[in-house]
Amino acid sequence: MFAIIDIETCGGKFDFKKGRITEICILVHDGLSVVKTFTTLVNPECYISPYFTSLTNITNEMVADAPKFHEIAKTIIKLTEGCVFVAHNVGFDYSFIRDEFASLGYTYKRETLCTVRLSRKLIPNQVSYSLGRLCATLGIEIFGRHRAEGDALATAQLFDLLLRLKNDDPRYKNKGVTELMTRRIDNIKKYILNKIPESCGVYYFLNKEQEIIYIGKSVNMYNRAISHFNSDAKKGKSMLNDLYNVSFVETGSELIAILLEAAEIKKHKPLYNRKSKADTFTHTVDVVISKQKVIQFKIVPYEESEHALVSCATYSTARSYLDAWIEEYTLCLQHCHLTEEGSICFNHQIRQCKGICAGEEAIEDYNKRAARVVQRYSYEHPDFILMDKGRTADERAVVLVENGCYAGYGYIDQYTQCNTAEEVRDLIKHQVYYPDSNNLIKAYLQNHSMKTIVLQKQQEVDY
Repeated sequence: MFAIIDIETCGGKFDFKKGRITEICILVHDGLSVVKTFTTLVNPECYISPYFTSLTNITNEMVADAPKFHEIAKTIIKLTEGCVFVAHNVGFDYSFIRDEFASLGYTYKRETLCTVRLSRKLIPNQVSYSLGRLCATLGIEIFGRHRAEGDALATAQLFDLLLRLKNDDPRYKNKGVTELMTRRIDNIKKYILNKIPESCGVYYFLNKEQEIIYIGKSVNMYNRAISHFNSDAKKGKSMLNDLYNVSFVETGSELIAILLEAAEIKKHKPLYNRKSKADTFTHTVDVVISKQKVIQFKIVPYEESEHALVSCATYSTARSYLDAWIEEYTLCLQHCHLTEEGSICFNHQIRQCKGICAGEEAIEDYNKRAARVVQRYSYEHPDFILMDKGRTADERAVVLVENGCYAGYGYIDQYTQCNTAEEVRDLIKHQVYYPDSNNLIKAYLQNHSMKTIVLQKQQEVDY
């Protein structure tokens, strides 16, 4: 399903203190035709200048009694749920709508498709790809230019044409190129699979110059390598085109493989690792207690953190954690510091908050759910080691956490005796600390049982 959308606005960059959308039209398209239509003026809660009135013919008087954005927000969510968000220059329309929702404390996410970009691919060499000029060239008449419904209907006709062109385009059916690529990849596949073992570890894909282009991890590196060759993803095919060699490190322990992969991606920043993270962290999600003794969560700059649950390389990553907790544990937007203090949150209006912000839920009941988040992301002890299987039957892997932070890993012979915690630390290969290492360990322990030994100075450790 597709949601073909056009908006009219009364300004440029979004200002959170003001509404900016003055009109919206949503056409729900099932891939064959439009099946639902929704159009309305929107009160932007700000002044519409003569310039924008001359452009759209939308006046301040016309929107005075129109619904405000928050009054149609639920309708927009329902109409676009499960749909690809389609627009001509989609970045413009999508960013305005996303920012309107953000001002309500709601994260709006949809997969997007831009008819400008698709037109450039399928209808090349046009003088202009503006909606008006392109539709004039293609014989698509626009009834009501610079009004949401008129532009949306024209975009829908253009979209229908582009779908037909894409299905007929020979560039998507070039068997000769596909066969040539397949022969080369088959040869590389045999070479790679002959080298890589069926064991747990981290593997490195290398290009012709022996540069690392991808780093991955798996409990069975051989099977994981096979999955790369069976992938139809565009990124995967491009990577296989550059692939010439492989190297690997056996870890025995899946947790060590996870930690090593994350650190190595930061160190080498391979071309084809989409999730490569920055070396520095900018934000954390802290837990705080309100005056009313409500457990709250708040995104803060990294250097201002006091009680961090997770540390993140970007604000958007921190927000993703918080949004996931809100959904999973039915948390309140107000008590996650995403709406104005003392207000009734938007999620309560759409029945996704149980109403602590409106005095309809007991603090004790709310705190029980919030406490589960705290427990999920906190260690029980600040200094401990985790024991796991090693690379051979006679070996065990050790992961060290000191002062609540991942410190490194190592291996010991099953017959080795250590008398003190300090001796355990001497066996560890210390690693550069990245705050997300704690995130990885905590997430792993949620789903795996591991032997844990709490460490104290001069405490004897019995293996």
